[in-house]
Amino acid sequence: MMNYVVAIVGPTGIGKTRLAIDLAREFNAEIVNADSRQVYRHMDIGTAKPTPTELTLVPHHLINIVNPDEEFSLAQFQKLARQAIKDIEQRNKLVLLVGGSGQYIWSIIEGWGIPEVPPDLEYRRKLEERAISSEGQRELYKELVKIDPAAAANIDPQNIRRVIRALEVYARTEKPFSQLQRKKSPSFNTTIIGLTIDRAELYRRIDQRVDKMIEQGLVKEVRKLMDMGYGFNLPSMSSIGYRQIGMFLKNELSMEVAIQQIKFETHRLVRQQYNWFRLKDDRIIWFDIQNNIIPEVNFILASTSILKKDRETKG
Repeated sequence: MMNYVVAIVGPTGIGKTRLAIDLAREFNAEIVNADSRQVYRHMDIGTAKPTPTELTLVPHHLINIVNPDEEFSLAQFQKLARQAIKDIEQRNKLVLLVGGSGQYIWSIIEGWGIPEVPPDLEYRRKLEERAISSEGQRELYKELVKIDPAAAANIDPQNIRRVIRALEVYARTEKPFSQLQRKKSPSFNTTIIGLTIDRAELYRRIDQRVDKMIEQGLVKEVRKLMDMGYGFNLPSMSSIGYRQIGMFLKNELSMEVAIQQIKFETHRLVRQQYNWFRLKDDRIIWFDIQNNIIPEVNFILASTSILKKDRETKG
């Protein structure tokens, strides 16, 4: 008997959280977070995390589960997400897998085999030092192409953390990262709902959201994290928004420049996300959010619910 997972995907700022909460309330579903930054505690405004009120409306999983200085890998996410999905299914409820982190989403839907290779922090630090310059990043990517062209073909050269991780795994195991990523079909069927909009309009909305984050207290949030001892060398604190505001607080950028950089980097993130969630991917049912998408999305989830109940009855 196969269960169902409904994934809600798309770029940042598109409205995935709001739609997911509405659908979860309508269909008595639960939400599994697939945003790589919303797993961190104390990082609320800059990650556009659901508000405390929203978190009480619907059961959420994998939000606020680690501190900013704790290691949190794709393998950890996959393990916890699978556990959450199994738990929700055992209670005969629908699962909504929601987020814009392509790795997180596809690792669950495609059943990625993720190498359980502990991080080599010293080796990683050396590669990160080499990657400080653009030339260094290009050289590291060339090394990956040489030793593991299959992995390199699936990694954005700008995603230096993934490049370093692939090199790290090879250094530890002497096996190509791609060979250790065996896929296994998941134990559920999947419906993937994608949200999109005209790019210029999305950028406009993102810029408005960045301004709202500043109004809501992003500077205060970053200052509090600094006071708690979290440095900007941490993966969590190098996130868009936190890094730039940190530079402002250290008098390295003006507020105006910091805000402009946040907007620019978020636009760049959108382009990367569309590489993970391609508009031509026929696995994804795309909806333009400028239209009234609720009736059709509701119909899709209602059909999924009916199919799930039908299978449970026959079982």
